[in-house]
This record gives sequence, C-alpha cells and structure tokens, in this order.
Amino acid sequence: MPLAGIGVVCIAVYVPALVAAQRLRELGAAVTIVEPPAGDPLATMCPAWYDALHTGQTTCRLDLKSGEGSAALHGHLAHADLLLTALRPSALDRLGLGWAALHARHPALSHVAIVGYPAPAVEEPGHDLTYQAHIGLVHPPEMPRTLLADLAGAERAALAAVALLLGRARGQAVARHDVALADAVESFADPLRYGIAAPGALLGGGSPSYGLYQAADGWVAVAALEPHFWRGLLSALDLPADADRPALERAFRARGAEAWDRWAADRRLPLVAVRPAPVQVALGA
Repeated sequence: MPLAGIGVVCIAVYVPALVAAQRLRELGAAVTIVEPPAGDPLATMCPAWYDALHTGQTTCRLDLKSGEGSAALHGHLAHADLLLTALRPSALDRLGLGWAALHARHPALSHVAIVGYPAPAVEEPGHDLTYQAHIGLVHPPEMPRTLLADLAGAERAALAAVALLLGRARGQAVARHDVALADAVESFADPLRYGIAAPGALLGGGSPSYGLYQAADGWVAVAALEPHFWRGLLSALDLPADADRPALERAFRARGAEAWDRWAADRRLPLVAVRPAPVQVALGA
C-alpha cells in the first residue's frame, strides 16, 4: 500500500473529512479519528454510513478544550505525519492548532484544513446545500440527490494530503494546505459554466446521440458520442444515418428499459437502463 507507515490524525465531524480520511486509509495510512466528547452527529443522523466511514480506523473522544484532552491529542500528533481538520481557522487558533503553533510543536507534521469558503471568507458558515446553491447547482424545490460539495471536497483533501506527503518525502518543506468546499464544487459546475452541459447543448439534450429516452417502461440513457458508437447504434436500430431524436424516441418505445439494457450490452453499445435511486439503508441500522 502506498501510504503504509503513514499516520493520520483527523479531528473533524461530518462527511468531508471522514471521507478523506477513509480514502487515505484505503491507501494504507493508519488513521485515528478524534471526536468531541458528544461524538459525531453523523453517528445519529446516519449510523450505517458513519460505521462505513470508520472501517479500519481507530476512534477516540477527547475534549480538546481541556488540558488533558489537548495533551492527549498532541501525544497522537507526535507520532503522526498528517493532521486533517474541518474547523474554522479561529477555532484552530483557540485550540492552539493554528499553523504557526502547530508547526513549531510538530515540525514534521503536514496539515490539510477543510474549510467552507476560500479566503477571505474562511470564517463564513455553510453546508453542502449552501455551497451547491451558491454556484447554481440547486433547482428548487428539489433537493440535491447527493452531497456533491462534501464529496468533491473530500477527494480534494485526500489528494492534497498525498501531495504534501510526497513533497515531504522529496525534501520539500512541510506545509499546510486549505481545501475549500465551495471551490471544490465550483469546479464541478464547469460543464455547465462552459456551456457543454447547458440545456440544449451537446451534453444537455441538444444531440440525439447523448440523452434520455422513454422506453415501453422506464427510461434509457444513451451516450453514443463517438462516431463509431453512433453509427453502430443506428445500424443496430435499423435507422438511417440522418436519424433524428424523434426517430430514436419511436424506436426506444418498442421495448422495456431493462430489455434495451441487455440488448446494448450484447452489442457493446453505451446504453443503459435508468434505474431508481439506490436502496436506502435504514437510518436506525
């Protein structure tokens, strides 16, 4: 494992830091999660996901505002390579974990700090919904179907951690890197911002080769962007080369979505049935 022998301490609750920590554990790092005395609210909100995100890790509870808890944390940090946090800079300062103090006490320790907004707005509060809404990815009254900002930020945090550790291994200075969730989700809006996924654009329903079609029951997703896939799809459907969207709509109504899924798999065509949302794990599981 590439991060075998690397120690990570994570002092954070909720999703972004926990997902990032789990990514690092999957790469071989030994991860210790430090929770506040009351624990992580995610354990009550979604216990099954909480458990999944703590697989293979060590978890402890410390009151970092107390002398005893602070001393215990620094005991963990003395043997760690990376600190992962999701606290505002002012909160880190109050805990004596601002970068200057942290680096002076643990000069070999790298730090990835997950924040909501980039400077100068690092103290502004927010959650996944506000970050997505701020960049225009929310369509009221529907709620987002996933935590895009949290998960995007988690992946960025894990990447930043690996970059800092690699830099240290190559003799570069130990450093801190801030990951803003608002920045992470903003990059995910680029397909819309640059127009390729805007309504009516190439990836927004403007091309018959890339879109959603209603079947006899359900829907299918077609992604035959490459010319050879498009030619293959039209040939398999016995449609002419100049077939338009209405022609495909008529063709796909001939059978059910799952039947089309099997049909496409046999012909190695990029078409799948649109399936319902994943089965939810019971909140009390």
